[in-house]
Amino acid sequence: MNWTLANHLLYVVVCLPVIVWVGRTLARNGQVFLADVFDDEAVATATNRLLVVGFYLLNVGFVLLYLRAGGQVGTAEGLIESLSLKVGVVLLVLGLIHVINVKVFSAMRHRHVVDDQRVRAYETQLDAWAAQQRR
Repeated sequence: MNWTLANHLLYVVVCLPVIVWVGRTLARNGQVFLADVFDDEAVATATNRLLVVGFYLLNVGFVLLYLRAGGQVGTAEGLIESLSLKVGVVLLVLGLIHVINVKVFSAMRHRHVVDDQRVRAYETQLDAWAAQQRR
């Protein structure tokens, strides 16, 4: 087996389990967060599943496309350097995607909270108006 083939195999063997672990962690913890954002538990669960599928497709696709990056590897030292660079880039991409998701859903949650506050304020005003009309 040559060094380049070993690099490709080790890269996939390291990256795919990391992606699966991160995906499961995000799905488990994201469900709680999405249940808070969406009033309907079924919508929260469906959204969570769709996000997990998208996460896997995006990240596995990136890992496979990035497989050939770095060129030929001729030594054990080159294998370690190439592998660390490729795995590092994948981890950075995973982290970036996670930060983007958190920001998007935090914004959604914030909007949901603000909308709830507006509805409560409107209902309070409406109740006050109704009480005044009854007098």
